[in-house]
Amino acid sequence: MKQRLIAVLAATSLVLTACGDDAGSGSDGKIAGDITVLTQRTDLVDTVLPEYKKKFEAKYPGTNVKFEAITDYEGEVRVRMNTKNYGDVLPIPNSVTADQLPSFFEPLGTVDELKDKYRFVRSEQTFGGKVYGLAITGNAQGYVFNKKVWTAAGITTPPKTPEEFLSALQAIKDKTGVVPLYTNYKDGWPLGQWEGVRGAVSGDPEAVTKLAKDDAPWSPGKEQYIIDSLLFDAVKGGYTEADPTTTNWEQSKGMLGTGKIATMVLGSWSVVQMQAAAASKDDIGYWPFPNQVDGKFHTVVGGDYKNGINVNSKNKATARAWVDWFADESNYAIDQGGVSVVTSAQLPASLADLQAAKTEFIEINPAPKGEEGLADKIGNTAEIALFDGKYRQRLVDAARGAKKETKEQIFADLNKKWADTRAKLK
Repeated sequence: MKQRLIAVLAATSLVLTACGDDAGSGSDGKIAGDITVLTQRTDLVDTVLPEYKKKFEAKYPGTNVKFEAITDYEGEVRVRMNTKNYGDVLPIPNSVTADQLPSFFEPLGTVDELKDKYRFVRSEQTFGGKVYGLAITGNAQGYVFNKKVWTAAGITTPPKTPEEFLSALQAIKDKTGVVPLYTNYKDGWPLGQWEGVRGAVSGDPEAVTKLAKDDAPWSPGKEQYIIDSLLFDAVKGGYTEADPTTTNWEQSKGMLGTGKIATMVLGSWSVVQMQAAAASKDDIGYWPFPNQVDGKFHTVVGGDYKNGINVNSKNKATARAWVDWFADESNYAIDQGGVSVVTSAQLPASLADLQAAKTEFIEINPAPKGEEGLADKIGNTAEIALFDGKYRQRLVDAARGAKKETKEQIFADLNKKWADTRAKLK
């Protein structure tokens, strides 16, 4: 019998309707025929991805892979998920909470079956002991920076505290005239990248589980407070772009690569993209978030978008072959300077600066049964979607004087919304 689930994503006020049990997996289950693969990498769809298509189709004659690149990936795909037409393979949108996974995506196996071979499957895009996506690449978390600019400002070792980081930004401003820190405010999603350092700030693999149980995450000394205070204080200090409403993501890569921007808080996936715009790869570095626990830097290593299979796909056999091949054989993660999803693979050269800073690499532990994805669910329902950047735009606006709110007022409001939502979801 056809099953139907109505799921409300409070962060976007969209209703998603998923229909699954009557969806076919192909007439005979053979690896053949056409599949459509959605991608957020608009910059690679006409260059890198066609090479993967050729290799896959050579391995599986009779298959045909069609890519569909989407600029506003999160927004457009969420709308398309009101229908059955959202490709055969797609990166699972961040707004899909763990309990919604079975309604929209095909299970790939159990955590126990896959955890020894693949990274990130213990706690990411899993539900009920089943895995619904394999990471396209993995990332460490910190910030990407132009080494030539930082060196010109007299800074050759990573700041150990938020205060040292702000002092470094001041030195960059005073000595180089370069924009010390770029927010990419207009595109929104880059501000969500600040959330990636959760767990790195505390050095605690239980950070996500603890966040879901906290009624006041934006209180002094806690991770959300430390992360968002640094953003607010950097903007208020005049260390960011003059007009954040005119930022441009694609242009910003070239600006950092050529030394017109000093720093951006992004996952380590960004290193390769900045290097491509630089005169020399050696001009680009990657350091851990400026906070230490017991004298050590920490970084969270986690999966990027996860390739999942549309539960309504008519060619699940070929879709599954693509997901497996992409993880096992494409070499995409290494090509992009990322951490391979395959556990036996080595760390990439792009993380050398983190290793030189003696950074401790941690993975976030899975949530207790029944609490999978709870922190994201609280955030989405409270309209504080942690990874989409919108609530941090409010912080930037207040810090630059475009809104008459103090940091303390915003944090108090966030705490109230979070606590009220937690109470409703218990």
